[in-house]
Amino acid sequence: MTTETNRGALPLTVQDPGCGPRVESHAIGTDAAATVATTLKALADPLRLRMLSFIATARDGEACVCDLADLTDVSQPTVSHHLKVLRDVGVLTSERRGTWVWYSITPGYQAATSTLLESFAPAAVHALGEHPHLTVLEDADAALEHLAAELTATHPGVGADVVLRTVRESYTALARSAKVSAHLLALTDRFARQRLADLARLPQDARPQVLFVCVANAGRSQLAAALVRHYAGDRVVVRSAGSTPAADVHPAVRPELAALGTTDPFPKPLTDDAVRAADVVVTMGCGDVCPVLPGTRYEDWLVGDPALASPAGVAAIRDELDTRVRALLADLLPDLDLTTR
Repeated sequence: MTTETNRGALPLTVQDPGCGPRVESHAIGTDAAATVATTLKALADPLRLRMLSFIATARDGEACVCDLADLTDVSQPTVSHHLKVLRDVGVLTSERRGTWVWYSITPGYQAATSTLLESFAPAAVHALGEHPHLTVLEDADAALEHLAAELTATHPGVGADVVLRTVRESYTALARSAKVSAHLLALTDRFARQRLADLARLPQDARPQVLFVCVANAGRSQLAAALVRHYAGDRVVVRSAGSTPAADVHPAVRPELAALGTTDPFPKPLTDDAVRAADVVVTMGCGDVCPVLPGTRYEDWLVGDPALASPAGVAAIRDELDTRVRALLADLLPDLDLTTR
């Protein structure tokens, strides 16, 4: 780019023919950007984010002004003002019942809100104090080929090429969200074994298979799967996955998982193999990301998000999941004794 003077007037900028864009731009459109910016501006307030998080994690997915006034320690008129801002941009919807107005997340924004609170918000919090980066294995190909050779020997019903492809895909999928790679190969081993078991599900294995899916696979879906293992043991094959898996399980959820006997959990991406192998697919706030297959039972559980919940909030979410898991297991395994657990 060069600058010329136009007879003492303002400088003229002349575009160098060699520095123009070489590919068609796929940037967001002007109108769409303005709409998104308006919504983000409405959300860019700490108090509103706390209120949104409270509503998202509420037991019934809704809250009234009095609930939020107690949470924020501000007057009800102030709470009403902030709720109106969020309602005006379409994030919240409201319903008057009796003398109170109840607020809930607009259905079209539920998946986006889950992503904001489960993935973006924790990432932003972590970024304040640390800058994780992924250190790739020095010789990843050799390590993955060695792992594939081991798994081929233990899965004779699956072709060696399928095993190698599954191992490489598993490594790549986990590496996208991994904070460090010290345990990446071990996690790849565990994830690939799960996927191969899903691929080679034996017809004579009559055990129910349940898949729990949320956005980050860092809270709700992990807790639900742990509860199934706690109550049913190996009588049910249970998996969990995320549509956009986080780098790690939420710290507030780890003690609950440890109490249920789940050690070293890690977020995993959703795969078609897991959906095809499942008899029951339970989604929690992840929208329509699961492929719908004939013969598979689907349920959508409206359960709060523990990402930024208080310890009491996490306990309430665990109790809600416990009730739902017990009901599911009573249906899948009528003879299972849930009273002594």
